[in-house]
Amino acid sequence: MRQAIAFWNILLKDMRAYYLKPPNVSWGILFPLAWTAMFFIKSGSGPERWREVLPGVAAISILFGTTSMLAVTVTFEKKGRSFERLLLAPISLELLMFAKTAGAILFGVANAFVPFAIAAFFVDLVPFAWGMALPAVLLLAVSSTFLGLFIAVSVSEVFEAQTFSNFFRFPMIFLCGLFFPIAHLPWFLQPLAYLFPLTYGVDLLRHSLQLPAMLSPAVDFGVLGLFCWALFAFSLRNVRRRWIL
Repeated sequence: MRQAIAFWNILLKDMRAYYLKPPNVSWGILFPLAWTAMFFIKSGSGPERWREVLPGVAAISILFGTTSMLAVTVTFEKKGRSFERLLLAPISLELLMFAKTAGAILFGVANAFVPFAIAAFFVDLVPFAWGMALPAVLLLAVSSTFLGLFIAVSVSEVFEAQTFSNFFRFPMIFLCGLFFPIAHLPWFLQPLAYLFPLTYGVDLLRHSLQLPAMLSPAVDFGVLGLFCWALFAFSLRNVRRRWIL
């Protein structure tokens, strides 16, 4: 019971203190919408293209929302040494780090459905497999959040976290099949696409919208789950090595 109360208090504190800060609003909400508008203006696409690009737009919203959140919450508290006080709390490190990331996961899931809600006004989304889309969005939010956590615990400043995040985020926009198929990439870049969790999340969202996909849902879910475990494990290792030991 005490650990549950601690978990909720950490989550509530982050929601009050950080979620509507300018970096989160600009990078987590405005940037994906601006990128989407730029895509349609550049390509001259109309509303009929919404269904095809919707998985990519949702994935970008998750990616930028979650990673921007962790760059502020973890890096800022580490710099201000308030995170060290949290490490003294009578809860396990795993639960503490999950409490710090739970808000970003929720933020990413909420961000994902903004493009879906907007698209529903322009195009018929039926058929739409909610049973596949919901766990896909959740796993994509978790993997993106843990990527942001891994970055945040590896640097000292907020601007360093944002810069390091962009080192991963911008290549993923072009390599992960968000707006054009991976098969259209140069042959030497195609293998790189499968090194990013976003590729598998987008593939699952394409499955949910009955669009052509590259891999089976079982493979996508399995690889995404593996990314989540690996990123969280590496983040905990960094915290123990740099902040505790």
